[in-house]
Amino acid sequence: MSAGAALRESAVPQRTTLAPGQTPDADVVEPIVRVDQLTIRYGDFEAIKRVCLDIPPRRVTAIIGPSGCGKSSLLRAMNRMNDFVPGVRVEGAVIFNGQNVYAAECDPVELRRRVGMVFQRPNPFPKSIFRNVAWAAQMNGYRGDINELVEQSLRRAALWDEVKDKLSLSALALSGGQQQRLCIARAIALQPEVLLMDEPCSALDPIATARIEDLIDQLKSQYTVVLVTHNMQQAARVSDRTAFMYMGELVEVDQTNLIFTRPGNPRTQDYITGRFG
Repeated sequence: MSAGAALRESAVPQRTTLAPGQTPDADVVEPIVRVDQLTIRYGDFEAIKRVCLDIPPRRVTAIIGPSGCGKSSLLRAMNRMNDFVPGVRVEGAVIFNGQNVYAAECDPVELRRRVGMVFQRPNPFPKSIFRNVAWAAQMNGYRGDINELVEQSLRRAALWDEVKDKLSLSALALSGGQQQRLCIARAIALQPEVLLMDEPCSALDPIATARIEDLIDQLKSQYTVVLVTHNMQQAARVSDRTAFMYMGELVEVDQTNLIFTRPGNPRTQDYITGRFG
């Protein structure tokens, strides 16, 4: 048995509380990502403390908590973006489709293709709208019809109708909300299985935020989405499951409606009612 398979079997599954009328198999599915006893240190600072979290496929999982609680560190661990931080140390495992992503045989470049990321602020390349979507796919070996891929990706990002007649224009000329959807299209073009979103609406106005939230709801039919957000109302609107973190620890994870109506931990209750954070 491989190390990844052994870790996967040994991980303790998280309990799920069922809502009235919900069938037991609605959320009892094999996770596409399993975080197992994950600890992350930046120098002497322990940002993540022995976190265990299952991410079900084709759902939206929101991670909430006060600033500095480790949300983004946990998210970046899922595709090894923390590798770029000097002095980072990682213990435990992140299992993606049966493989520990921190194992020596894991190719981090291929991992980041399959587990894409959308950052807090839109970061389009200083290229045309078309090249923003096409370039990364071609660099990763895409050999199909690139025009079809660009159109399909922009359609899935709900941007095609707005840019189809100006694909040769600079992406930097787009509005902030359009740039963020372009970054989502760019990630989709790599044909990932998981999309990690780190505060994707924090720099956007309410109208652009609503469009991104609608898009997230549509994307979960084809992708697994993990969303870090400070906005609890946003988590309640778009996610199926919510994980609450505090001071590097995963306090509670459950169906979103239960987290916000009947949390099982007093710290979760205090946070969602505004008593701290």
